[in-house]
Amino acid sequence: MDYRQALGSSLRKFRRARGLSQESFMSISSRAHISMLERGLKGVTIEKMIEIAEVMRVHPLTVLLDSFSSYEGIAPERLLKQIAHEHNEIGSPRSNEDGA
Repeated sequence: MDYRQALGSSLRKFRRARGLSQESFMSISSRAHISMLERGLKGVTIEKMIEIAEVMRVHPLTVLLDSFSSYEGIAPERLLKQIAHEHNEIGSPRSNEDGA
């Protein structure tokens, strides 16, 4: 499974879990486009990912976490720990601006 397929599978899983049809996204995208995303035939911009996540009432990072977890075969909890570690290592821009 490639990354687009993993992302598409996650999009489909979250859409179905919320009881939404592909037509539920008509205000932001066509049914055909959502179908192509879910089948891994198209990529998605971060802007479109945010819009899709808003319709599903989930944070976009939740969908991305699920898709990367599937793609890499790593438990979501392990990825969250890695993300937190990397973020702490680099620091947030706000803490750097404040002189912390």
